[in-house]
Amino acid sequence: MTAQSIILLTVFLAVLLALAYPLGLYLVRVANEAPVKGMGWIAKAEHVLYRLAGASVQSPMAWRQYAIALLIFNAMGALFVYAIERVQAWLPLNPQTFPNVSPDLAFNTAVSFVSNTNWQSYGGESTMSYLTQMLALTGQNFFSAATGIAVAFALIRGFSSGSAQSIGNFWVDITRSTLYVLLPLATVLAVFFMSRGVIQNFSAYKDATLLNPVTYQQVQNGPNGAPLKNAKGEPVSQTVVEKTQSLAMGPVASQEAIKLLGTNGGGFFNANSAHPYENPTPLSNFVQMIAILLIPAALCFTFGRMVGDMRQAWAIIGAMLVIFILIAALVMIAEQQANPILHALNIDQVSGALQSGGNMEGKETRFGISASALFAAVTTAASCGAVNAMHDSLMPLGGLAPLLLIQLGEVIFGGVGSGLYGMLIFAILTVFIAGLMIGRTPEYLGKKIQSFEMKMVSIAILVTPVLVLVGTAIAVMVEPGRMAVANPGAHGFSEILYAFSSAANNNGSAFAGLSTNTPFYNSALAIAMWFGRFAIIVPVLAIAGSLAGKKRLEAGPGTMPTHNVLFLILLIGSVILVGVLNYVPALALGPVVEHLQLFAH
Repeated sequence: MTAQSIILLTVFLAVLLALAYPLGLYLVRVANEAPVKGMGWIAKAEHVLYRLAGASVQSPMAWRQYAIALLIFNAMGALFVYAIERVQAWLPLNPQTFPNVSPDLAFNTAVSFVSNTNWQSYGGESTMSYLTQMLALTGQNFFSAATGIAVAFALIRGFSSGSAQSIGNFWVDITRSTLYVLLPLATVLAVFFMSRGVIQNFSAYKDATLLNPVTYQQVQNGPNGAPLKNAKGEPVSQTVVEKTQSLAMGPVASQEAIKLLGTNGGGFFNANSAHPYENPTPLSNFVQMIAILLIPAALCFTFGRMVGDMRQAWAIIGAMLVIFILIAALVMIAEQQANPILHALNIDQVSGALQSGGNMEGKETRFGISASALFAAVTTAASCGAVNAMHDSLMPLGGLAPLLLIQLGEVIFGGVGSGLYGMLIFAILTVFIAGLMIGRTPEYLGKKIQSFEMKMVSIAILVTPVLVLVGTAIAVMVEPGRMAVANPGAHGFSEILYAFSSAANNNGSAFAGLSTNTPFYNSALAIAMWFGRFAIIVPVLAIAGSLAGKKRLEAGPGTMPTHNVLFLILLIGSVILVGVLNYVPALALGPVVEHLQLFAH
């Protein structure tokens, strides 16, 4: 690693932890339904919403009631997003007069945003109206993130309570998470982004005069849309001179803020955070990376305070940090190596003052290699699909790193809420394995881990590998799956594997080169996204309900400490072994083979 990369990573983690700790303590008050100083005006809005919904909305819920309410809320959200997309041509705030979205793409997008995945098989500036972007997509950015926070709160209550029948109330949790956490933070962040140059307007697209007109040859098409041909059967072309460029406008800053804070990732523009209207400066880029991991990191401290032992929080966040630093270092080192193919062609791969050598393909010169590589690690450690560089252009090992972070289950900080409850699932698995090794009934935070909890843990851990591997296998076997691949061979396989890994783990980022806006991929990836989200949430809530009903036992001489270095090592080992071993054969066929081919000569 270069000195620049080491300094950037160190400063990033220091700022992240400094901001996450106080936010984590603030989240405790949100979870405990305690009054929040200075937020009286929000409390009034909260109480109005409860009165409109009815008194029973605040009643305690058992885990089944909680799960049913959550599933109904998200299913209704998916139907709402789908409906808006299908009729957007007839709705206001559509200055570009975009047509209605096709059924399969609308289905994919609705599931994507509701499941906190934000996989985008479309270009936002050429497909979605302003109303669709704001009302449907940005709205679900808030609600899907609030759903993840609610589930994390419910699981924490399962550990912290004793002999309780309730794990909270879903409607209260999602309301307070939205009003007290996501809305205030997103408002502040949106204002900051506007100050840096991120646009926020309702204007029609602007035509800007080019300083240097662009001349190119364009193939002429006949009345039926087919290319015209001359007597020799050659395509007929004409010279075109472009003197203007259309600049997309829109309410970008408001969507940008919550896409990052909520670990959603759906960009207003097709280029996402590589677009200068979404991410204009190195400072905005740094703040975007902080925003992605801020709430996931803060929830770890919320967990420690609510269970009454901050050492538990440091153990969880310590495991996350160790794995994150190792994989972030891998992608940074890989991208600082020159591409041997381009090197052999005597192509200069470095330009700009921010560069210190390495692979600049697919990266923005205003960010450079280090910031682009770190962003790739951050966005895939979280369940956030935002990108500021094209992952398809990463070196093979550079592409392997974000793929690994996704396939670990996105528990290395992870998504808002989902990262914490995913890591706690691995913590339960760790104490269970350790308990078997020493012949004792495993306990975690004073709660006995028994057969029901382990059945639910097994389901939660195995769901995503099944979705990823089965989906990838089907895609490479059927013609509609193979036809979408622009890069045959190992890299093409990596593109398909990355797509299903991203969808099933609710990340949303992608390798370019795979044309996924087809009925096959829109449907297959939507199924992976839905079950990758909710087939894990339901077992997590079941664990929360089971643990809440158990007495919290005092630690005894034979109790395994879950806050020391030994537990930290066991937890890291469990995450890596279980997370990686599921995918080793697939990774060997994709990025590993590509790396060997690239450097074979």
